[in-house]
Amino acid sequence: MALDYLPPRGTCDAPTRAKDEVKLSVSSLRNGHENRPGDLIFSTPTGPDGSSMISTSSELPESLLRSIESTQVEYRQVGSSGLRVSNPILGTLGIGNTQWLSWVKSEEEATELLHAAYRKGINTWNTANAYSNGQSESIIGRAIKKLNIPRRKLVLMTKIGRIVADTENGPSSDFVAFLDSPVQRSKDYVNQYGLSRIAILAGVDQSLERLQTPYIDVLHIHRWDPHTPVEETMSTLHQLVCSGKVRYLAASSMWAFQLAQLQCVAALNGWTRIVAMQCHYNLLYREEEREMVKFCNMTGVGILSWAPLAEGILARPLGVTGQTKRSATGSRYYYGKSEADKEIIRRVECLASKHQVPMSRVSLSWLRRRVASAVVGINSLSRMDDILASQEFELTDEEDEYLGEPYVPKAVQGHS
Repeated sequence: MALDYLPPRGTCDAPTRAKDEVKLSVSSLRNGHENRPGDLIFSTPTGPDGSSMISTSSELPESLLRSIESTQVEYRQVGSSGLRVSNPILGTLGIGNTQWLSWVKSEEEATELLHAAYRKGINTWNTANAYSNGQSESIIGRAIKKLNIPRRKLVLMTKIGRIVADTENGPSSDFVAFLDSPVQRSKDYVNQYGLSRIAILAGVDQSLERLQTPYIDVLHIHRWDPHTPVEETMSTLHQLVCSGKVRYLAASSMWAFQLAQLQCVAALNGWTRIVAMQCHYNLLYREEEREMVKFCNMTGVGILSWAPLAEGILARPLGVTGQTKRSATGSRYYYGKSEADKEIIRRVECLASKHQVPMSRVSLSWLRRRVASAVVGINSLSRMDDILASQEFELTDEEDEYLGEPYVPKAVQGHS
């Protein structure tokens, strides 16, 4: 059974629609809301008489036509910034050291996936210094050089703050990313993680070296650091932007009041503010809607989603186990255990059956209305094609409501 399940045609109580209603909407480019400040408006150049200066696509330069035809993604504005990213964003947690996590792709396999992503237009790659203890970044850096990809044509996202293994004194496969309490007692880890000035500056320099690039397009705070003053963190991040080592700032999975504190301190001091928040967000986990989503939409912060398919649970029916190595390890977040979750999964399968599309297309279509882009881990070329095809499918308002109706609030997960 493939991870991306295509169910047989069937009947259910889901809303119906005509086939000609299924079309890609590009009227809203950020967070699923139309007419927000900063949305791009496209127009065709006109001559003195008001007629179009470009009448047909055949009049476009051949090189531009080839570029457009080979681009299989849409590009979306991130918040009220000028940054545009691909939808989807390529998640690279699964690229690195196969002994760090059992389901991680080797460098040879990863390079093939990165090459395909670039050729199809997935130009935004999301990594972190802690992924495979830096080896994810290193593989990406080597791939860019090997594939001769112009750096300006990529948007590289990485993160700082998590613990990276001290490979000078131990194997690179050591999993220490979440061991905050024990490492505080280690001489080899002091000042090597968190959001202090010394940790941030050292971490960014190390990421730049591994990525073999002079700058990072989007630098994320991986998680909140309760031990460092906000002023120290934001002033250091602003310094990095001013130095040219970082283009944009972002954050990942924290409480809304913490993001508000970071933004307020930056605004009061005239420092660079955060433009994107990478949230744990999908049909089975919507706790960010309580405050974070509202705050981001109100203040022009773009929302990116991690785990958009709930680790594959939203791409296959209940009781079906995915055949990937990662599926075999189980879910960290206990998706699909509650009756409400099971009903949501049934409804995803129901709509997928009705429209004869894979379940992932239904799940991602629901999310696409709400975020600027989704960070998707892609483990094969066929999987990549399935994800890209999801952009051609759009839910009606009735179907969107039908999917979300059974949701029951749950405990917050993913902030630590």
